[in-house]
Amino acid sequence: MTIHREGYKTIGITALIFGVLNLASFYFFSAATPWLTWLIFIVTLGLGLFIVSFFRIPNRVLTIDDNKIVCPADGKVVVIEEITDVEYFKDKRIQVSIFMSPANVHVNRNPMDGEVVYNQYHKGKYLVAWHPKSSTENERWSVAVRNVHGTILYKQIAGALAKRICNYTKVGEQVKQCNEYGFIKFGSRVDVLLPVGTKVDVQLNQVVKGGVTVLASWS
Repeated sequence: MTIHREGYKTIGITALIFGVLNLASFYFFSAATPWLTWLIFIVTLGLGLFIVSFFRIPNRVLTIDDNKIVCPADGKVVVIEEITDVEYFKDKRIQVSIFMSPANVHVNRNPMDGEVVYNQYHKGKYLVAWHPKSSTENERWSVAVRNVHGTILYKQIAGALAKRICNYTKVGEQVKQCNEYGFIKFGSRVDVLLPVGTKVDVQLNQVVKGGVTVLASWS
């Protein structure tokens, strides 16, 4: 396991706060109320370990298959439905949405090889990530990738806790399946828009792993 570069600053600040709080607690409370010193230590240690865990990149055997579309994120499948895309395709698509809780790995990976043909950041609201309107009204970052099989659009969507979306792609870039393309801080959602007729290989409420679980297959 490694730590994502987006976490270096946050972890550093967390470690500083941990040290200051516990030094102050030991100085002021250890003699009169040692239980309070221990309580502060345990609580701050737990929060610190959670922050470190949030930015983890676990070692995994990734799924590389040109005929497959892999899940771009860890989490739970909360939506599988046909929708009309108003942002890019302007037609009907199959939307598969993955909800990422704060406990999930938050690295986002490319679902397939291809060329980035669209990359757009949208300012927006911070509705809870499972809200039906979060796909179109929340802050989000959309990327469309095209290859010989077709074009898919995937959106990083902010939630009530996610206040920063990181995206590393640009139009014209050739991306590789399962390579990292972004990161979302503290709870969020990723939508994948597939061509109608694509075989979806996941089910509602299924727990998936980014870069590992097959989301769909090309016909």
